[in-house]
Amino acid sequence: MSYDISTVHLQRSLRQCLSTMAALLYDHGHVLESITLPHRGLDQRELSSLGAASRQWKACQQVLESSEAATYNEHERFVLTHLGRELMFDMFGQGAADCA
Repeated sequence: MSYDISTVHLQRSLRQCLSTMAALLYDHGHVLESITLPHRGLDQRELSSLGAASRQWKACQQVLESSEAATYNEHERFVLTHLGRELMFDMFGQGAADCA
């Protein structure tokens, strides 16, 4: 399987953003399941609070949304897509992206 440089760069960017987001979630009293479980997610108030606390949050949120690794669920809460959950699982193990 061959990858072009843009695919490798995108995967690296996504992984960096997921790692940054995980740290910021923990720093602000959230758990990874806040964004890995499709029926949970972060509401606008929580997103605003995280964005105000860190410029990195907003940048990573934009990268994840534009790459379709994150979206908003039917309740307008920010969650990872299947792609985002798979990357999170690869990085942090089953507990991080377990969608049971």
